[in-house]
Amino acid sequence: MRFARPVGLLLSAAAVALWAYGMTTWQPLTEPLGPWSENLPGNNAYWARDLRFMAIMAVPLGLVLAGRGQVRWSGPAVVLGGCWIAADVAVDRADPIGLDATVLLAVAGYAVLGVVAALLLWWERAAPQTREPGTTPAADRRVLTGAACVAGVLTLVAAGIESPTDREPELNQGALATAALLVALAVGAALAAAPARTRARVGLAVGLTVAALLGVWLVRAAAPGERLLPEAALGAVLLTGVTLLAWDWPGGRPIWWHHALAALIAFVGPVVFLVATAIPMVIMMPIGAAFTALAGNSPINAADSDLLVSLVGLLAGLGMAALLARPSVEDRRQLR
Repeated sequence: MRFARPVGLLLSAAAVALWAYGMTTWQPLTEPLGPWSENLPGNNAYWARDLRFMAIMAVPLGLVLAGRGQVRWSGPAVVLGGCWIAADVAVDRADPIGLDATVLLAVAGYAVLGVVAALLLWWERAAPQTREPGTTPAADRRVLTGAACVAGVLTLVAAGIESPTDREPELNQGALATAALLVALAVGAALAAAPARTRARVGLAVGLTVAALLGVWLVRAAAPGERLLPEAALGAVLLTGVTLLAWDWPGGRPIWWHHALAALIAFVGPVVFLVATAIPMVIMMPIGAAFTALAGNSPINAADSDLLVSLVGLLAGLGMAALLARPSVEDRRQLR
């Protein structure tokens, strides 16, 4: 568990840099005056916004990992994520662009992250120690496993994101970078949720990371409109791997039929949750259009939909967490 704090903070810092770069480099490409404006605005026109929002979501996920799932870290991390989204809309409205703006936003983001992390560290040290050193309470393990599930589903969304043209080289770069960051968060949180960091689990974590990154590349290599099956396969591999890392191994071995059931859920569940979340948003809750208006961007034409796929991914990830964030055997027995 010693790795959790530095790795979590490092991944949060990487997310800040990705957010700043996305705001000043990718976002201008989706504006009406960008180089691909002949087909804007249409479905998925503001892909840069979704990649940026997923980078913002990665910041609190990294803090959850750094805090080893403790509520005193997780609660403020979620609040920080919400405030960062609000700040993002305000910054987007100002249309920053260029290297100077990137550096300025990154420095501001690092300052905020540093202050929040310092306050959380101070709070943790000031509070009385209620756990045995080197152990992770069951509730914290559930939080870490849930964070891994959220990061896993967001990985699928980032890997499969599209644009009206799918011709921007920056789209592939952004999707790959964001998905890779989320893979690292998913694997890191799952390993931190494990009851013990054994050689077998560490080796599994390395293998899962390689397999997931390869899966992300294969999803991006598939033609737009043909990514559903590769995405489902990626979800099955990544989320099943999360359960293998995070769940108990009674007697030193996994309960294989539990993981077989988890694999089935991991294959079908993300797609079901994504569709079930997206349809109401398109029909009844135009949240994406509201964010577009607040940022001062051109509205999507009436024939298409302004779907905030990053939010869809977050909600679907929480749904998967409700099913799979059960690292102890007792947690899973409650489902019977």
